Amino acid sequence: MNLRDKLRGLLVRLYARRVEGHLDHAQVPKHIGVIMDGNRRWAKAAGSSTVDGHRAGAGKIEEFLGWCSETDVEVVTLWLLSTDNFDRPQNELGPLLGIIEDVARTLAADGRWRVRHVGTPDLLPSGMQTVLKEAEETTAHVDGIVVNVAIGYGGRQEIADAVRSMLLDAQEKGTSMEELAEAVDIDMIGRHLYTSDQPDPDLVIRTSGEQRLSGFMLWQTAHSEYYFCDVFWPAFRKVDFLRAMRDYAARHRRFGG
Repeated sequence: MNLRDKLRGLLVRLYARRVEGHLDHAQVPKHIGVIMDGNRRWAKAAGSSTVDGHRAGAGKIEEFLGWCSETDVEVVTLWLLSTDNFDRPQNELGPLLGIIEDVARTLAADGRWRVRHVGTPDLLPSGMQTVLKEAEETTAHVDGIVVNVAIGYGGRQEIADAVRSMLLDAQEKGTSMEELAEAVDIDMIGRHLYTSDQPDPDLVIRTSGEQRLSGFMLWQTAHSEYYFCDVFWPAFRKVDFLRAMRDYAARHRRFGG
């Protein structure tokens, strides 16, 4: 590392401390959703392979959660694999699935996080389903940040699964279709979502410069604040996180009012 890079790193750290010192912890989001985008583009820019990009992105996760633990964040949802990602070439998808399994194991072994899977289990290989189930069981007692690992997740799929669950529940209770149609409301559908027992995201962060949700938590983000960051996920720094938190704290949330 040359002198210029050292000086730049020092200035960034000093700036991060300044931002952190002015952060209003009373205005910290309770639930943060993260669309971790840019692994492949980061790898291409670095002259590395796509798999190396995914590994670098996975390596950023615990660091990010550490930053969250320094605030009053209670829930973090990490979008690791979408339903659309299954269309990727097998030579990329296979290693990616292995990396994601390692992420789940690492988070569970850490001891600070309560791991929850959100997504459609049936879309995942049986081995991954087992890993996720074990991660949930191992961390069920942990009184720390709830970390939702969104794997095999799609917003439209979640709503479809919620409706299916609602219909099956009605059938099991002997509720007629007429009675169900009369009773359906927003709260009923919400109770059948993957995150039914959790607060909706207050803040959604997307890295890499893309400014779209791509189907991320379509139902839950109706009143969320969004923060789009130009940095690729593997290069996401604490100062970028603090800027997102500061930006969120400065907003006046109206919830449609």
